[in-house]
Amino acid sequence: MRRLRHDMRTPLGQIIGYSELVEEEVSDRGHDDLIPDLEKIRGAAQTLLRLVDETFSGDSVAPGAEVAANAEGDTTTESAGDAEGVPGASVLVVDDEPNNRDMLARRLAGRGFEVTTAEDGASALDAIWNGNFDIVILDIMMPGISGMEVLEAVRKEHSPSELPIIMATALDASQMIADALRLGANDYVTKPIDLAALLARLDNQLSLSRATKQLATFAQQLELRNAFIRKTFGRYVSDEVASSVLESPDGLELRGEKRRVTIMMTDLRGFTALTESLSPVEVVAILNNHLGKMAEIISNWNGTIDEFIGDAILAFFGAPTMREDDAERAVACALEMQCAMEQVNAENRRQGLPGVEMGIGIATGDVIVGNIGSEHRTKYAAVGTPINLAARVESYSLGGEILIDDSSFAAVADIARVETEREVHPKGMDHPVLIRQLVGLGGSYGLELPYRVIEMDELPEPIEIEFALLEGKDIGTGRESGIVTALSSTAGVVNSDAVVEELSNLRIEVAGGSGDACYAKVVSVSEADGSFVVRFTSGAGALTA
Repeated sequence: MRRLRHDMRTPLGQIIGYSELVEEEVSDRGHDDLIPDLEKIRGAAQTLLRLVDETFSGDSVAPGAEVAANAEGDTTTESAGDAEGVPGASVLVVDDEPNNRDMLARRLAGRGFEVTTAEDGASALDAIWNGNFDIVILDIMMPGISGMEVLEAVRKEHSPSELPIIMATALDASQMIADALRLGANDYVTKPIDLAALLARLDNQLSLSRATKQLATFAQQLELRNAFIRKTFGRYVSDEVASSVLESPDGLELRGEKRRVTIMMTDLRGFTALTESLSPVEVVAILNNHLGKMAEIISNWNGTIDEFIGDAILAFFGAPTMREDDAERAVACALEMQCAMEQVNAENRRQGLPGVEMGIGIATGDVIVGNIGSEHRTKYAAVGTPINLAARVESYSLGGEILIDDSSFAAVADIARVETEREVHPKGMDHPVLIRQLVGLGGSYGLELPYRVIEMDELPEPIEIEFALLEGKDIGTGRESGIVTALSSTAGVVNSDAVVEELSNLRIEVAGGSGDACYAKVVSVSEADGSFVVRFTSGAGALTA
């Protein structure tokens, strides 16, 4: 019975549609005398359509049916005369009835749409896969592949916002319409189609689709912009700091908080003296090779680079994000950084540049971290005694060494391998500090510094020298004399009546020489004869030449 009702309504809908189409055309041509006869034809078809619906009253018209006819032939389609389509919008009309397709295509084309038709489900799918449509008007009841099956197939590839689909049916069954909406239909119309209502729904769905696509474009542009900001911002701060500033509403507030963090300070040995013999281009190339690689490693271990200080790096672990293994990661990071120096120097040699050595100091303690500065210039930084301690510990390190304070060692004692330990009295500290030379980290890390043997040759004739103690960046006023009895490219043995302490920094010149100097650190002192071993930090050629 439902199918019979569908078959009876279809030709009546075509009569109504064609009468409206002809009425529009004769009106445009000025033959208004024909309009009353066309209205009678349309009115008769609408009356018959109402009788069909009353006869099949068990199949009542679903809510939203588009046609409201009366005996005089009045219909809501009369408002379609002033309705316009969306200029240039591409519409696919799918209907197995040729007259339905022709009538709807002609009426939509007359209102600015670019119309393509398909006679069945298979040709509809082919058109959709190979075409580019803004919207589809899809008949539900079709032989072969039904409209519901077409809808289901299309929704696997295109979302409702990407390709809106309006279902068309003469069966006004609520369940069928509900199923179509559940499968992804955007809207529906009933046959005979009220053109004014269809145009309104087309305009609505096209507007929604275009707004959604525009929002997606805006979102993509915003994501690209944010990515650019993050990338640019990330060149100056860590990813975590960038996220904190960009994503948190109070990310730019000038405030701080107390955190337990592990601080890392690194410095290239003798780099300042080295720059005196290099061009600015060469100096920058060495710095970029070194800092670029070290920054990459620190980022991989979730460290925050506070700043580059010339050839030095200040980084901390535990802010802005605190983790249980902050100290472990800092130590592991330091080991990987020292191991990567061979790669850095290989790149330097490839560019015809000299090799460099790095010392690292690590300290752990409570600091204040947060945004520090003013409204015009702000920096995410850490402030506290552990910062100064890390710098002091680093100053005792030689090239290739990692020195850690007692608090850092306590956090990794179970898996750390240390080679030496000593008590030092850093300037500005009111108590001695125990530092250890770290050479490896076990457990899941499995990191180890390469073993280096320092071999020195006894000199057939000792080299007379003069040396001065360095106090911070200043050269002490006192000058001492001594002789170098053994020497290598990186170290030497000095005999002198002067009293020097381990880890002292010296400026050494050949007595009566040209005035060229080298710099060295005292690594051990013999209590037996007062001799001491030095490791050169820069300018060793002043003695070895």
